[in-house]
Amino acid sequence: ASARVLGLGDRGLLRQGYCADVTVFDPDTIAEKATYLDPHQYAVGVEAVLVNGVQVLDHEDHSGATPGQVLKRPGAA
Repeated sequence: ASARVLGLGDRGLLRQGYCADVTVFDPDTIAEKATYLDPHQYAVGVEAVLVNGVQVLDHEDHSGATPGQVLKRPGAA
């Protein structure tokens, strides 16, 4: 719904040709490990993260890929 409201035509659905940002997680085990003193930690229970259809996280292993991009609303300067 957010992609539609913002006018982002190739996002918001898992469909061929669309840009997909997906997080696969176990709802029974997901938990935050980061603290104020040690903020750079991955949450437990996250199986995978895909950004623009590219897997960037496999459990706690980051692929090094950085496929994210700045999105601008159509017609925005």
